[in-house]
Amino acid sequence: QVPLVESGGGLAQPGGSLRLSCVASGRTLRSYAMGWFRQAPGKEREFVASDNWNGDYTYYADSVKGRFTISRDIAQNTVFLQMNSLKPEDTAVYYCAARGPPIRLGKLTQWEYEYWGQGTQVTVSS
Repeated sequence: QVPLVESGGGLAQPGGSLRLSCVASGRTLRSYAMGWFRQAPGKEREFVASDNWNGDYTYYADSVKGRFTISRDIAQNTVFLQMNSLKPEDTAVYYCAARGPPIRLGKLTQWEYEYWGQGTQVTVSS
């Protein structure tokens, strides 16, 4: 098991920024591929951003490309999602997810992730 806990959500104005954190309690994330997903009310969960197990490759949804950045702090077992230039349509519950080895190359689908956090609410509104 890889317990994941997200934090950093809240209310932001359009054009503002938030940084989400995902902490793995008691376990290193060195060998895990990490992803961020989101689910808005009445919609299906969708991919936001991800990286491969060592962070060398990153992937982004077209809707967030150039605005969001996924990164890691291995020493703190933490994965971040920096969100800039926020839009009202970014409003959703954001989830982080982890996949341990074996990990194939390329962007993983949400069904390939093994562990999920409980989510953190992000609301973008003036």
